[in-house]
Amino acid sequence: MSTADQTVTGTLVERFGLKAVVEACLVVEEGVAGTKDVDIGMMAGAGIVPGPLSRADEQGLDSVLEALERARSEWGEAFEPPVLLRRLVSQGRLGKKTGQGFFPYPQPDEGQSRETVLLETRGDIGIAWLNRPPANPLSPALMKELDGLWQQIDGKLRALVFASSNIFTFSAGADIKEFTKMDPQKEGRDLLESGHALMRAMERSPTVTIASVNSLAFGGGCELSMACDFRVAAESATFGQPEINLGIIPGFGGTQRLPRLVGEAKALEMNLVGDPIGAYEALRHGLVNQVVPDHELFDSSLAWARKLAEKAPIATGQIKTVSNQGDLDAGLAQEANGFAAAFGSEDAKEGISAFLGKRQPRFTGK
Repeated sequence: MSTADQTVTGTLVERFGLKAVVEACLVVEEGVAGTKDVDIGMMAGAGIVPGPLSRADEQGLDSVLEALERARSEWGEAFEPPVLLRRLVSQGRLGKKTGQGFFPYPQPDEGQSRETVLLETRGDIGIAWLNRPPANPLSPALMKELDGLWQQIDGKLRALVFASSNIFTFSAGADIKEFTKMDPQKEGRDLLESGHALMRAMERSPTVTIASVNSLAFGGGCELSMACDFRVAAESATFGQPEINLGIIPGFGGTQRLPRLVGEAKALEMNLVGDPIGAYEALRHGLVNQVVPDHELFDSSLAWARKLAEKAPIATGQIKTVSNQGDLDAGLAQEANGFAAAFGSEDAKEGISAFLGKRQPRFTGK
């Protein structure tokens, strides 16, 4: 190929790549599709791997913005940098190199890269990245590593966000192949009991948990999200308990937590029919607390974590422990005990003093 031909080819590739980013951003801005659906659509439908937004994250969004500004001056207004791209760059969300662009990227702490889950901490907030793409199944290995991670951070971090390291799934559920190798009465029961113990420990802990659901949360993935204190969902997220289609039932609390969140009728429908529901239907039924655009999911989840991390740990733990008691009298008795424990804490004195002094409280967990 001659030098002239190479120049033409290079220009063609650059123009095509930059125009793909512009059009992808416009599709997102116009509400036609979310960032995840854009990239998956381009990969599956056009064979462009990675998708244009993931490719831009790899390149660096500041570099892409500079290239588009040059392209606009040279090739015209069709290459005008999109508002979405400008906003992400102004927010410092520059792509993979900063841990967040159109999509989030794990930046685990040193020594915290396990086989199936990564731990990243930002002050008193942690992110547990489910990291066995593309399905992030709740395998025995993941459950063991989640348990170890939880024991490490329980009560030490103020808040923990569960997130996925890939755009395809939050968690597609249990690892069925692994389950078929187990004796249901031994290894299978042990796995379920360890999962129940982990999720109950999460529900009773002063560490607040947030599920940041970017995509599929099926079976055990849905159950893990329900064991969290809050669920923030991307617009393209879906939730479901499809175990009935395999001739089995939910095993990580789906028959118990789901009716407490969405009501008995809807829970029975989801568990018996097995059809998934979208993010906005999940919001209407109380399964999620907030639905946000795909590209805002991680920031929104961190905002929840930062807000909750400011609360008094002792009071937080007591509220979580005494809430949702099955019997009202037993629940009121638990509440009275919890109130006494919280009211006698140093944090309570600090909170009352701060309120009277019209200042922000500084809670220490004592």
